[in-house]
Amino acid sequence: MKISEAARVSGVSTRALRFYEEEGLIVSGRSANGYRDYCEPTLERVRVIRSLMEAGLPLKLVKDVLPYVPLAEGVCPAFLAQVQGYRDKLAERIASLTARQEALDGFLKAAGQGA
Repeated sequence: MKISEAARVSGVSTRALRFYEEEGLIVSGRSANGYRDYCEPTLERVRVIRSLMEAGLPLKLVKDVLPYVPLAEGVCPAFLAQVQGYRDKLAERIASLTARQEALDGFLKAAGQGA
């Protein structure tokens, strides 16, 4: 299918499809006129990429995990440690932001503005 239809079906923009291809995450076929042509397995891979990126994984980790998707036995423990480390950093950032929000709520409450 052409790029516009592939974007609609996969839920990403045409720009994202081109970016994924530039980064080597997907490979599109080419029709006789040179237009990109996407097959269903490629679109499924796009959905996985989108899901991983929406989960907050950086592009480097997305590239590393793709060979293991769908996840099965044999995922490298070092890679899993990287993902866990990234998740832990996110948790630290969330805790920090939550503390800041609570401090601002306290300030507003003390100032009579409510939370």
